[in-house]
Amino acid sequence: MSIVTFEKPVPKVAESDWYYKITELKDSCDEHRCYAFVLGNESKKLRNDTDITTYWSTHHTNSKIFDRHTEITRWKYLIELCYKNLQKEIKDLKIEKEKTEKCIEFLNLNFTVTNHCLSIRDERGATDLCHDIASIELKNEQNTLEKLKKLLVEVCQNAWEMINKLEELEINVAEDLEKKNNTINIDSQLLKMTKDSNNISLKPDPLRVSKDFNTYEKWLKQCIDIKQRIENELMSSTKLRETMFVSQNKTLNDLLAQNDKVNYNLRRRIYDTERIKNELEWQKSNMLTDKDKFLKEIEKLENALYRKLNPKMLVETRCEERLYRAGIELCLDKTTIGLQKEHFQLNNTIKMLNDKLNQTKALHNILIEQINVLDEQLKNKTHTLNVDHKCLQYRVQLDNRSCS
Repeated sequence: MSIVTFEKPVPKVAESDWYYKITELKDSCDEHRCYAFVLGNESKKLRNDTDITTYWSTHHTNSKIFDRHTEITRWKYLIELCYKNLQKEIKDLKIEKEKTEKCIEFLNLNFTVTNHCLSIRDERGATDLCHDIASIELKNEQNTLEKLKKLLVEVCQNAWEMINKLEELEINVAEDLEKKNNTINIDSQLLKMTKDSNNISLKPDPLRVSKDFNTYEKWLKQCIDIKQRIENELMSSTKLRETMFVSQNKTLNDLLAQNDKVNYNLRRRIYDTERIKNELEWQKSNMLTDKDKFLKEIEKLENALYRKLNPKMLVETRCEERLYRAGIELCLDKTTIGLQKEHFQLNNTIKMLNDKLNQTKALHNILIEQINVLDEQLKNKTHTLNVDHKCLQYRVQLDNRSCS
């Protein structure tokens, strides 16, 4: 042989087997290609489906976050509105409470004035220290002041308690608003996040449930309760403020009415006292005139008595001399009877003059005593008038028509 060939020492495959292998390989490739095609389409469909599902899930979640953000914002707006009304109500209630406290201070001034007026009027003396209409009205004013002070103190106490309650509610509402603002900020940040954001990452246990979790119903009920509680407290506070306003005006009106009544009765008492004083001065003037007349009359009576002394001495001397007649001449003749009658008349006249003189002197002394009594009464009346005028002047400071 011209060329020497070498063959592998392996069994040779028949041509039919070769065709079979080729055909089997081709069928296998076709099958894998078909499977790859189907798998590729399924994978593409799955990718599209998952992308769409993820997109819409994210969209629905964003919608829910936005809705939740809107709901919380709406509740926050409502509660903030109530919160502002609450703050305004606290401020108005404090102002009204200050006005009521000023009214109580004004009442204390009234107490001081009334007590001072009662003390001043106790300086009256004698019969002028009486329980007159002015004293009665001052006592009534004292009782009115006690009732009004009790009413205002009770209203002030209620206002103080209401302010504490409203301030406590204000703190709770402020905390609730702060939590809502925090939630709104968190939801706002969540709405700004996308799948391409830089501040996103995988978390170890994102679906864990905190022990502080509340149900939506509980949250909604709490929001409604807070709003309702604020409205109820505002309504109660408004009623209390109205009560305080009414109490202040009632106090002012009652004080002014009682003050006018007391001032009127003081002026009436001054008028009555001045009238009586003028009458007493007129009586004193008349009694002084009568006293002078009686003094002159006493002098005239004494002169009349003195003038009767000589006639009496004359009669008695004649009677004595005629006793020296002798014998039958010592008789009870007409002359003796006339002398006796004259003597009797003179004695009777002297007695009458003495009685009249004593009566006149006694009446003169009575007039002097009465004039002294009138002087004392006029002194008391003058002092009483000064006292009542002092009361009226001292009460001028109550003419202020406002407690503020």
